[in-house]
Amino acid sequence: MRCACRFLCALPKSTNPKLNHYHPEEEPMTARTILILIDGMRPDALQAARTPTMDRIMQAGFYHLSAQTVMPSITLPCHMSLFHSVTPARHGITSNTYTPMARPIRGLFDVLSQAGFSTASFYNWEQLRDLSLPGSLTASLMLAGEQAPKLATDQQLTALTAQWLRQHPMDFTFVYLGNTDTAGHQHGWMSAPYLQAIETADACLQTLLDALGDEVNVFVTADHGGHEQHHGTDSPQDLTTPILAAGPMIPALGALSAPASILDIAPTILALFDEKAPPEWIGKALF
Repeated sequence: MRCACRFLCALPKSTNPKLNHYHPEEEPMTARTILILIDGMRPDALQAARTPTMDRIMQAGFYHLSAQTVMPSITLPCHMSLFHSVTPARHGITSNTYTPMARPIRGLFDVLSQAGFSTASFYNWEQLRDLSLPGSLTASLMLAGEQAPKLATDQQLTALTAQWLRQHPMDFTFVYLGNTDTAGHQHGWMSAPYLQAIETADACLQTLLDALGDEVNVFVTADHGGHEQHHGTDSPQDLTTPILAAGPMIPALGALSAPASILDIAPTILALFDEKAPPEWIGKALF
């Protein structure tokens, strides 16, 4: 395993957050938020696999099991759309190769950083390094493995992330877990190894929440789904993704029925920080 990481500044100590239920009548609560993306996680995998942590999030907050991603349903275009709340037709990324936007848009990291919030990104797929503008991350860590496909295990990334966040709580943290997608490509979506990867990701999620405590808003989603050993098409199995959320600022709405998209995630998170979305964004807050 090799580690590529950047820690961009020394951070002041702050109170470790806790995950709690929504209480709008109380004093304003911390907006501290973590977004965990589980690559290639289909919503129906949550019924087929054992996922006690995600089950608990759904019970405590809200969830959508038929949210839609963008076309092409490929990892980098979907991430760019999630963080910039526009379709690939606007940001111009249509493959897993990054090219700078012809008409740049501020993304979620950029807006929060410019507003003075601390931001961090932890991932095990190097192409995600371009989700933010230079200088928008307080800290970032990319952890790569030695063997093809050169992804460190989700457990390795989670252990380092949890260790670091215990000492340096961030206002907004993004964690990408990529082994589920690898299992789908190698063994097939909804195969036993794929479902095991979902269960491992769920355990990683619990490790992160244990490190952060209870007073943190948590979002869990996927960039795309998959079918057989592929994704990237307009098949519902590729396009349908879950969105789960819970925390002190997340209302317990249960199952959401209105149409939802990965484009809605960044506006929802910005609303927790009381920040306005850039005018180019087309997604809407989910509550």
